[in-house]
Amino acid sequence: MSEPLIDDLQSLYSAVLADVLDSLGYPNQVFSPEVRALTPADRVAGRVFTMKAEVVHAVPEHPYQLEMAAIDAAKNGDVLVVDADYDRSCAFWGELLSTACLAKGVNGIVMTGCSRDLWALNQLPFPVFGIGCSPADSKGRLDVISITEPIVIDGVSICQGDYILGDCDGVVVIPQAVAAEAVAAAKTKVSGENTVRAELAAGVPVGEVFRKHGIL
Repeated sequence: MSEPLIDDLQSLYSAVLADVLDSLGYPNQVFSPEVRALTPADRVAGRVFTMKAEVVHAVPEHPYQLEMAAIDAAKNGDVLVVDADYDRSCAFWGELLSTACLAKGVNGIVMTGCSRDLWALNQLPFPVFGIGCSPADSKGRLDVISITEPIVIDGVSICQGDYILGDCDGVVVIPQAVAAEAVAAAKTKVSGENTVRAELAAGVPVGEVFRKHGIL
């Protein structure tokens, strides 16, 4: 079953949400430009499911345990958001995990880590956002230490149940407490921008358009 807020979020774009969050007093909600779409499926939107991974130097007793638990617990409309501390030693993600998420209706993954299996991921309708690619497995290199707990990425505080939108401009996190208000305001702003675009295309001077609408 779809969630109306997620449906609305999927129709928006990151820049307008970042502007709206600025106006609501949330100016620090955007990830570094290093976090970008790694796949042709380059738009992701949904409800946050948090994960925290750390570098390890030996294979844990139960490798992948919490990573698998997160995928099993994630629900339709969720987006896995992984703080991997910008580790580039290995690939945290791959094709088989994306396949498992697609079967559950998970909307995508956003991580400060790398992926692999791009030859296959490029054919899947599953957005993977990250910082790069590596053929190396995460086993013995990077392991999940917590799920559903608050995380911080690029100074952005992220909690389970927040919302997230990523596109070709970047990634923005919408706090759950203001998600409905922010999405409604963003829809209104998009409507205003459509009007402004039409006037600019008709040759109306930029200053006049800005004085009239307050939008650029």
